[in-house]
Amino acid sequence: MSRLTPTSERAIVRRSLIAIALGFLALFLLLPLVAVFSEALKQGIGAYLEAVSTSDAWSAIRLTLLIAAISVPLNVVFGLAASWAITKFSFPGKSLLITLIDLPFSVSPVVSGLIFVLLFGAQGLLGPWLQAHDLKIIFAVPGIVLATVFITFPFVARELIPLMTEQGKDDEEAAISLGANGWQTFWHVTLPNIRWGLLYGVLLCNARAMGEFGAVSVVSGHIRGLTNTMPLHVEILYNEYDFVGAFAVASLLALLALVTLVLKTLLEWRFDLHQGSQSLRGAGH
Repeated sequence: MSRLTPTSERAIVRRSLIAIALGFLALFLLLPLVAVFSEALKQGIGAYLEAVSTSDAWSAIRLTLLIAAISVPLNVVFGLAASWAITKFSFPGKSLLITLIDLPFSVSPVVSGLIFVLLFGAQGLLGPWLQAHDLKIIFAVPGIVLATVFITFPFVARELIPLMTEQGKDDEEAAISLGANGWQTFWHVTLPNIRWGLLYGVLLCNARAMGEFGAVSVVSGHIRGLTNTMPLHVEILYNEYDFVGAFAVASLLALLALVTLVLKTLLEWRFDLHQGSQSLRGAGH
């Protein structure tokens, strides 16, 4: 009688586990997705196109893309700098920096939004100074950018830190010993080694930036045509019982999520292929 290994099971057990996983996938992912598109198209394609082509909807779409276009590059710069410092150097406060990177994962987005209100609001710590200099952060685009950057800044760094730790410092030290300066070492050695992990982090950061609701809701003020992102616009339409409009805009977010999922899968496959080729080259040497 053959003994079962930790990675082998009877066919009925395997099929049961697969059925349970597929059932949860259908219930919590596919069914809501189908519901969003069915409600969006409930009154026909004409009503759908009209809902997503209103001035408020276009304003929300433009603002969402603008916030992502600002916050993602900022997080790329921060993620690269933080991961480089943490993995390549030893310095006082290194463990504190790692803890601070994880802070947005442990703080509610609503709480983080309230922190910005307490700092930059009219009655906040810096509010009187901002008003005296005619600077507006809360209930304006700068506040939305700050909240989004705070919520999304762990994604790039958290993808790069384990990758750069695993790769070590040998390649960089070899390049420096051959006469390369710091920028040349980063551009020609470090960046090619981490490019797939970096792209993966950028993809996750962009998805969260476009879909963020809690923190943005607190600092935006819900001003139509000015500070409403796509998630906030969906909430307003739904509260006004404009279900077709709400689900139409929500379907655009769902499409963005699907595109993100496809790109994420492709990047994971390409990253695994890259790692496999590196392992083969290392074994050959």
